[in-house]
Amino acid sequence: MATLDVNPQRYQEQLAEKVKCLNEMFADYNVPELEVFESPEQNYRMRAEFRIWHEGEDLYYIMFNQQTREKYRVDQFPAASRLINDLMPLLIDALKDNDSLRRKLFQVDFLSTLSGEILVSLLYHRQLDDEWTQNAKTLKQRLNDEGFNLNLIGRARKMKVVLDRDYVIEKLDVNGKPYVYQQVENSFTQPNAKVAEKMLEWAVDCTQDSQGDLLELYCGNGNFSLALAQNFNRVLATELAKPSVVSAQYNIAANKIDNVQILRLSAEEFTQAIEGKREFRRLQDAGIDLKSYNCNTIFVDPPRAGMDVDTCKMVQGYQRILYISCNPETLKENLDILCETHNVTRFALFDQFPFTHHMEAGILLERKV
Repeated sequence: MATLDVNPQRYQEQLAEKVKCLNEMFADYNVPELEVFESPEQNYRMRAEFRIWHEGEDLYYIMFNQQTREKYRVDQFPAASRLINDLMPLLIDALKDNDSLRRKLFQVDFLSTLSGEILVSLLYHRQLDDEWTQNAKTLKQRLNDEGFNLNLIGRARKMKVVLDRDYVIEKLDVNGKPYVYQQVENSFTQPNAKVAEKMLEWAVDCTQDSQGDLLELYCGNGNFSLALAQNFNRVLATELAKPSVVSAQYNIAANKIDNVQILRLSAEEFTQAIEGKREFRRLQDAGIDLKSYNCNTIFVDPPRAGMDVDTCKMVQGYQRILYISCNPETLKENLDILCETHNVTRFALFDQFPFTHHMEAGILLERKV
């Protein structure tokens, strides 16, 4: 990770630069006025990872400048949540004084929540033994006695030691309604929780008064599926990563939502299935008849590579397309296809990653008359 100049005094300036950049990038697509959703100026990242540097008896967190590859010491990280910053010095002091926990430790990963839970993964260049496990349990208890709601994981090559559980339970507020999300270690989650809440509210607003069912591709842990379910008769959502599918099922049950169905299929596989080019036993085993769905709206939140051409062509078949993108460059490429048949009627910037060049965009497209 590159050096982050988290300067609250510069926040509005950097946001204005992104607004200008995004408007210029999409000027040729006849987009409406950009809706801008700000981030907290600091303590906005729910995740952080640091390498560990051993220097004699000392032990401290480091990061690397991506341009120069030079390491620099990190005692506090203003971009990370307050919870991570509060835990960082206590954890490093405890590790420093314990040979079993510090020996060949090379990285620490943090996953925190707005709900107050935090998960710490300790990564080692050695196998972990019973002594490590016993010391880790003591460490976990010590930190929880200090007021943290913490779980601890140890990782080594082909080895994972979970002391209690390998996930946190996040609670996001969407228009005054709380949604519960299981977030598993090493699975994708939105890094900026306060902006994630704004993204969910925007998506719900875009789909007010919808008719029929919703199809969602790349649903992850059901982050959007659950909040959007209120606007549709049914939601059919697809995701390829097995841990995310398991979390999505957990989240559906935890939120007592009964009109969301998750399929373990990639976007490409779903395209083949809906077009009748290929049959999937996973659909048959789940008792899902794709023809029974009346989906006028499709929601997509693809990876940085965007959607492939075949998926774009399939997506064009829907009346409304709601598209969240973490990469405006590939969003533009996809819009070259989608705007053949649809107009952009909503356009949003979500500042998920302040003080970096990364921009998260939202687009609503509606079929041309």
